[in-house]
Amino acid sequence: MKKYTYPSVLTIAGFDGSGGAGIQADIKTASALGCFSTSVLTALPIQNTQGVRKIYPIPVEAVGDQIEAILDDIFPDAIKIGMVHTPELVETIVQALCKYKKIPIVFDPVMVATSGHHLIEEETVNAIIEKLFPIADIITPNMDEAAILADMKVQTLDDLYSAGKRIKQLGCKSILLKGGHQETSTITSLYFDADENFHSFETVKFDTNNTHGSGCTLSSAIAAYLAQGKTLYDSVSSGQHYVYQAIENGRDVQAGFGNGPLNHFFNPQKLIKNEIV
Repeated sequence: MKKYTYPSVLTIAGFDGSGGAGIQADIKTASALGCFSTSVLTALPIQNTQGVRKIYPIPVEAVGDQIEAILDDIFPDAIKIGMVHTPELVETIVQALCKYKKIPIVFDPVMVATSGHHLIEEETVNAIIEKLFPIADIITPNMDEAAILADMKVQTLDDLYSAGKRIKQLGCKSILLKGGHQETSTITSLYFDADENFHSFETVKFDTNNTHGSGCTLSSAIAAYLAQGKTLYDSVSSGQHYVYQAIENGRDVQAGFGNGPLNHFFNPQKLIKNEIV
């Protein structure tokens, strides 16, 4: 009898009980794109669509143990890393992953929530740059996070481009700078690839508050497409198209009284089965 595997995506990220962001968004995204999703919890934020009320930490030893338990059993085809809010957590994740063979890693440097709430301790930024950037194949900061990483104001498209140049010099392989916070009718995101090429992606901006978890969703979509064997450029392009459609299909739905979630299941795919040769 033939045997099959599912393309698998591991998310290492924080919790969102309201279901729009964090590991919940990651699991929904990977599942909707036909991938099998596993997860490692890094933090327990108490939040809803209106904002983050408090963050409870997860013991760093527990995070390392979770990673090893998953990778020893269901080895992923791609990894998405999200909320990493302490230097100790950065060290734990990097040490755990370095024990295994290299696979594509998408790092979404979650520092500021859609509500504007800062989610990261200041001293963690240096640890992220020093230890997580080198193992990530792509990082996906939004404009607020790009401002923190580049240590400059990022308000315009020109600012975003300058920030990308600065961040690239910090040692990351490639960057997708998300332009969703631009005060324009068209959103432009900038992609700096590993070969020093530069690409821009433009989409129409919707009049909606339902963008909670859009960054988590995009990074997870990129990881899902990488798990399916797409190139990094194609994964970035396809991931942005998926998020655009998820926002469009959820723009008129009220779920909560703040920034609502995307519609991750606007066109769900069946789990992909790859034959084991």
